[in-house]
Amino acid sequence: MVRPTRAVELASVPRIEASCGRMPTVAAEIQLLWWRGCPSWERALKMLREEMATQGLGEERLEVIEVTDEADAERRGFPGSPTILVGGEDIQPPDPQQAIGLTCRVYRRRDGRVSPLPDADDLSDSLAKVGV
Repeated sequence: MVRPTRAVELASVPRIEASCGRMPTVAAEIQLLWWRGCPSWERALKMLREEMATQGLGEERLEVIEVTDEADAERRGFPGSPTILVGGEDIQPPDPQQAIGLTCRVYRRRDGRVSPLPDADDLSDSLAKVGV
């Protein structure tokens, strides 16, 4: 089951209210941070869930977090949507000069192309570090 930090109004993500926007007491090993203005976050969530299933990682290890405003983005060091963290580490760390805020994220794929989604191999390699 996905544990969103904020209530998510979309049917693809179960809704769980968090009181006063606090983080859950137990941090998930895998987190997807997203912003409502980004058209790519749902594809990233699908990609993430599929790869987790391939690697035998249960949904209970995933937390889906909506970043709702600039203050929240700043507090989290949010480099854009979607951002995937595994063990608290970004699967493709952004350039230190990259701006923080509510924006769509740009990933660089292993073949050099840019994309709104991370490279599937980067995602797979990062999830492999979690283990079953």
